Amino acid sequence: MNIYRVHFPSSFGRLKMNGFSTGEEDSHGPPDQICCLVDDGDRCSKPAGNASYSKRIQKTVTQRRLKLQLDHSARHIYICDYHKGVIQSARTKRRRKDSEDDSNETDTDLPEVDLFQLQVNTLRRYKRHYKVATRPGLNKAQLADTLMKHFKTIPVLEKEALTFFIYMVRSNSNKLDQKNGISGDT
Repeated sequence: MNIYRVHFPSSFGRLKMNGFSTGEEDSHGPPDQICCLVDDGDRCSKPAGNASYSKRIQKTVTQRRLKLQLDHSARHIYICDYHKGVIQSARTKRRRKDSEDDSNETDTDLPEVDLFQLQVNTLRRYKRHYKVATRPGLNKAQLADTLMKHFKTIPVLEKEALTFFIYMVRSNSNKLDQKNGISGDT
């Protein structure tokens, strides 16, 4: 009689009810696996989670110049929760902010606007309205990055904008009404 040893992914070992996992080991891979990454020359010894070090993640790590590499002696591509967080936080930082830090520009008084939260159609309307030139086939993140660069170049006369805003609130109208010749009285 031959006995075969079969290794199932960690998701098979969880108890599921109504399609949802009830175990608290959702973020953990098999217990004997450690993170497959080498962090600045040292192999990570934290337990591996369920996040994998895919080609897309490798590209992000390279673009953001993180000192992470895949340990080729590891027999899996699962990474720990710590490195997952490091990579995710590097993905959310904008390249524009990095370049401004290098050039000693300070914009601490400007609010941060995240155009990535907008829908793609809204980003396309912004692009069309301001006639922003981009290459075709951009994904949402690339389009949001390009439009953020444009958005930061738009000059704002704060005193004039506040005065106009207060006027519009008091007259109970908006800019669109003013363009169409409709008064706030009707």
